[in-house]
Amino acid sequence: MSPAEVAAFIQKVILEIDKLIPEYLNDPKDKSISEGHAAVCIIDEDGNIHGKMWGTNKNRTRQTFRVAWTKSSQVWITGMKTGEYERKVFNNEIDDSIHGIQRPDLIGWEGGQPITLKDGTVLSAGFSGFRGVSDLEIVRRAISKLEL
Repeated sequence: MSPAEVAAFIQKVILEIDKLIPEYLNDPKDKSISEGHAAVCIIDEDGNIHGKMWGTNKNRTRQTFRVAWTKSSQVWITGMKTGEYERKVFNNEIDDSIHGIQRPDLIGWEGGQPITLKDGTVLSAGFSGFRGVSDLEIVRRAISKLEL
C-alpha cells in the first residue's frame, strides 16, 4: 500500500473501533477499568502515528493515550506483542539491550501487537482502556472487518 492508502486504511480501522467501543463498555470488567476512557495508537512502517482518544476527562484520556502510544512504540521497536516481549526478556531469551528499551521502560501490559495486513504491510498497534485481552481483540476485530 502507498502511504496515503495506509493512512486511509488506518482511519477506517479507527472508525470500526469507534463502533466496537460500546460493546466493550457493556462488559462490567472492561467498563470498570476504563470508565469510558480508551485510546488507540497505530504506527505505520514509515513511523507515522495515527490515533484517537475516547472519554470525557481530558487528563484521564491523555494518560490512556500515553499507555497506548507506549504499547505501540514498543511493538514498533521490537516487532513483538507487549507482554510477550517482557516475558522473553525476563526469561533471558532476548537480550533487551539490542532494542534500546531499558527495563523500567517496558510496558509489561498486553494491548500492543504487530499486525501484518494481507498485502504484507505491518502496523504496530497499541490500545488501552480495557483488559489486556480486550485491548488486543478490539484492534484485531476492527481490522478483520475491513480485510474480508
